[in-house]
Amino acid sequence: MPQFQRPLRSVLYIPGSRPRALEKARTLPTDAVIFDLEDAVAPDEKPAARLTLGDALAAGGYGERLKIVRINGLDTQWGAEDAEAAAEMGADAVLLPKVDGPGQLDALAEITGETPLWAMMETPQGMLNAAEIAAHALCQGMVMGTNDLAKDMGTRFRADRLPLMTGLGLCLLAAKAHGVAIVDGVFNAFKDAEGLAAECAQGRDMGFDGKTLIHPAQLEIANEAFSPTEEEVDLARRQIAAYDEAIAAGQAVAVVDGRIVENLHVATARETLAKMDAIAALTAE
Repeated sequence: MPQFQRPLRSVLYIPGSRPRALEKARTLPTDAVIFDLEDAVAPDEKPAARLTLGDALAAGGYGERLKIVRINGLDTQWGAEDAEAAAEMGADAVLLPKVDGPGQLDALAEITGETPLWAMMETPQGMLNAAEIAAHALCQGMVMGTNDLAKDMGTRFRADRLPLMTGLGLCLLAAKAHGVAIVDGVFNAFKDAEGLAAECAQGRDMGFDGKTLIHPAQLEIANEAFSPTEEEVDLARRQIAAYDEAIAAGQAVAVVDGRIVENLHVATARETLAKMDAIAALTAE
């Protein structure tokens, strides 16, 4: 199944209750914005935040950035009204927190209709049901909620995230199998550039499409980490050219830099160039 191609290197959380932050998001170099009505908004502010966010999205100005609204869970007093409002805001998707199984997406879809859905993957049950969640007809993306997952699992913090690897891997496999986007969890120490870069590199190497972020200062590092490097782009072009020459000569494989190049390598090379083109188009606005 084809994978999600839209650039999602950086996915920035923005509180739906803060007009200044909503305004600033229009100018930030982020590929996507999660407009948050859940954790970033105090209980007493939630109804007002719904209206504030609705006004901001109605005003537009977010360009080609993917606009995702994270609502409160449907088991809360705010969830249903959030869902109704989000479906009318003109957002690109509605993000549901703490998804344990596809039934919760069914319940959300009863309110939001054909609006694309994203799932927060942040519970042990969600990890075990990742494939069924990713297979939902309206699911277009998965967001790792590593803080909540670590809390529920009772893990200790490790820079290598070893305790979370099983859950991360299950969600990655599910997303790739069903062709939906998947972005890594947040890095809490927003002033630790070195630590963020290391975690972004780990997530990129694992196969995540990008990383969720909690502060604009993290954008540059995430964008660089999840973009193809100049060396990768150059290699991709040379692999495609060499393979095309080999096929024209009646051969099934080529050799580039002493390594065999087969059709699967060429497919990856074409994806690399397509991603670079998509990034260029997004950042040209």
